Amino acid sequence: MAASFHSSEPVRSRPETQAVFEVERHNPIQASNTGGLSNRFMEGGGVSLTWDDLWVTVSGGRSILRGLTGYARPGELLAIMGPSGCGKSTLLDTLAGRLGPNTRQAGDILINGRKQALAYGTSAYVTQDDALITTLTVGEAVYYSAQLQLPDTMTRSEKKERAEMTIREMGLQDARNTRIGGWGAKGLSGGQKRRVSICIEILTKPKLLFLDEPTSGFDSAASYYVMSRIASLNQKDETGRTIIASIHQPSFEVFQLFTNLYLLSAGKTVYFGPVSASNENPSDHFLKTINKDFDKDIELGYANGIPTEEVIDILVKSYKSYDVYQMVQHEIAQICKQGGEALEKNKRQSKFFTQCHVLTRRSFVNMSRDLGYYWMRLCIYVALSVVLGTVFSHIGMDDGSIQARGSLIMFVASFLTFMAIGGFPSFVEEMKIFERDRLNGHYGVTAFVIANTLYALPFLAMVALIPGAITYFLPGLHKGYQHFLFFVTLLFACMLLVESLMMIVASLVPNFLMGIIVGAGVQGLMILVGGFFRLPTDLPKPVLKYPLYHIAFHKYAYQGLFKNEFEGMTFPNVQGGTISGEEILKHTWHLEMGYSKWVDLAILFGMVVFYRLLFSVIIKTTEKAKPVVTKFRSAAHKERVQTMVNPSATPLDEEKRQCQ
Repeated sequence: MAASFHSSEPVRSRPETQAVFEVERHNPIQASNTGGLSNRFMEGGGVSLTWDDLWVTVSGGRSILRGLTGYARPGELLAIMGPSGCGKSTLLDTLAGRLGPNTRQAGDILINGRKQALAYGTSAYVTQDDALITTLTVGEAVYYSAQLQLPDTMTRSEKKERAEMTIREMGLQDARNTRIGGWGAKGLSGGQKRRVSICIEILTKPKLLFLDEPTSGFDSAASYYVMSRIASLNQKDETGRTIIASIHQPSFEVFQLFTNLYLLSAGKTVYFGPVSASNENPSDHFLKTINKDFDKDIELGYANGIPTEEVIDILVKSYKSYDVYQMVQHEIAQICKQGGEALEKNKRQSKFFTQCHVLTRRSFVNMSRDLGYYWMRLCIYVALSVVLGTVFSHIGMDDGSIQARGSLIMFVASFLTFMAIGGFPSFVEEMKIFERDRLNGHYGVTAFVIANTLYALPFLAMVALIPGAITYFLPGLHKGYQHFLFFVTLLFACMLLVESLMMIVASLVPNFLMGIIVGAGVQGLMILVGGFFRLPTDLPKPVLKYPLYHIAFHKYAYQGLFKNEFEGMTFPNVQGGTISGEEILKHTWHLEMGYSKWVDLAILFGMVVFYRLLFSVIIKTTEKAKPVVTKFRSAAHKERVQTMVNPSATPLDEEKRQCQ
């Protein structure tokens, strides 16, 4: 028996509001079946999630979510719907514990009727953007993730079987050996990429699955296929997964897959419960009714009626006075009363050494196939080295060669290392994958840093050796292979150091265009104060010499390469006789001669270690600071909410009082 969801206030001038919802009122059969199914899953270890009077605000006091109440039960698929900007993703992030530090949260979120954290392996979050390694095949991407997420107590064959099982569950078995693909390389379709992302997150069989806009940008056929695979996960799990998905405008076929609908507008609950539509696609009808953008029609005179904002307020009040709202409150009370098991952390992910090994191998495979990261750089370096060697060919041993050698060394230490920032966009993509994996607890920061260092070593050695040999032997620099090996080793250290510096930039400036600008600016400053364009003794002391000159890695690169080139050599003196290389270093280039070139090389490698440790500290500090800041803001917000009756209450408190 169906009943219309309506308001006692007249809204005849907006025809689409006359029958906003067709709701199954109290169907004993449906209620019995759903409740029995959820109870069975609860007894089998399923997870129920409830939230009551949930508020989220951002800096400045603007409310994103306003007093939301609802629940999600095991074995069910809850769809969060609403127009763009209504708070769908914010609600999903709040329930998943992913709010940023600039937000404040108030209200209760309970798991199985109690306050507890989401332990590793019990929940997974599939983001709207597919952060995938584009050079890997579907099978490789899922299997590498299985090796990282699943415990070492499982054998390699068991992990491979788990990966194959998830691939089959998502219907990707025919694309197992197809590369994911990205810009410039054809690969999977958008729907297939989304299913790969889901595969990666369900390897641990999480009991609670969050999906942010899983059908965004897809046609109706692809959307239905993705959502049908998601809905089928509940049928293949003994405990029944609790699935919550935010979705914008599903087709009628996709809409039928939902168990419950949570409809939002302007951060308010317009409706929560089961739905049954009659004449048109219900999702289209709902969104037309609660979308403020349609007020433009009224302004232009194309429609006669009241503004959408007033319609939304009427619907919110009507929903809270309707039987379904009372049933929601009753269901939440029953879930909390019934309770459930405390979440236990799944067997932890693979051990630290396994993580380092798998990440190193995965990144090495990725970079060996990515033509734009190291291979393109190698080609450019070789071409530039040939030109550089030609310009300085037959450099000779006359007095003019002193300046020529210095200029050549400066160019090598500055511009060849400067061009290492060209790989920053690829590293930003790698950082996105790291952030996704890190937020879902797949591995730690230390394992990522070590793996990032290890896989880069052979590539950087190649990039330093081949162009370095051309640059060294074509002009005819200091003879002796020991000098050549030092030259290449120092060039290798500089390239590794620049990549370490760009890691820090990526942790602070995630946008790759801004990151390249910042990285170029930092390196440009270091080149200027490195001691070549202005001699160290002539640098202004307050800032440029102390401390910039001493922390610029170009200082130690210049000194090491200059010492390697000039020590042990003699040149003709313009005033007659000869002059030693040591005298040139001391009186012409004004270098610090109190230590050897090996100390300069050691300092460069020490800076590599320091930069990578600093990157780890920044990531870990940011992660630890976010919950502290969020908790502090939430506590301050809660205090203000409790003073609603106070004449000095904030506008946000007054807004909450009116909504209640």
